[in-house]
Amino acid sequence: MAASTGVPEQKEFSPSMRVDVLISDWRAGLGPELSEEEKERELYGRAWEAYQDGDYGFGLWCWHECDRLTNNLGGNVREVTRVLGPGRYFGFSHRKTVAAAVPVDRIYRPRKGDMSTPRPDAFVLPHYQVLCVYLVRAATGDPKAKAQLDIALLELEDRRRADPFLKHFETFRDLLARTSTAGAVAPANPSVGSPAPPSRSRRKASSKSG
Repeated sequence: MAASTGVPEQKEFSPSMRVDVLISDWRAGLGPELSEEEKERELYGRAWEAYQDGDYGFGLWCWHECDRLTNNLGGNVREVTRVLGPGRYFGFSHRKTVAAAVPVDRIYRPRKGDMSTPRPDAFVLPHYQVLCVYLVRAATGDPKAKAQLDIALLELEDRRRADPFLKHFETFRDLLARTSTAGAVAPANPSVGSPAPPSRSRRKASSKSG
């Protein structure tokens, strides 16, 4: 991935169960003298390092943690960045890349009344992250992902008030549409393409010689 975006190259994609176990172990090992904010920064920092090493499973965790803090801090991105540490905000480039890499066939999607537990290799994602995954796949022309997205969006209005994370999906959707449109209308390089028409003086000279 381009260094300018800060997105690491994917080396592995740990399933949710492995990430949750390691996060729990790290949390248990935090010193009791730390404040809640310091604990959050330390825990996020360890997950961020694992993500920077190329494990996108920890990227999913950082993504959701970033949005959780955003909700808790009233949408103040500056405050979120202060808590997480500079340069650690999980922005659009990170989200888009990680969403595109999620193995869709391993996303755990329980049905109503389903009492089964996720497989150890499954990805257990919040609903809004699943929508982001479908959205990115649909944008590449995946018909199955588009159909799943269309079905999920039918419930969007009903779920918006009950799910404070859906606004992060809508922001992601707007940014994806904006960047896609910007790429589609990028101005052509004037140095490439059809040659420029001859100048007026050259046309006159050509007619005289004829």
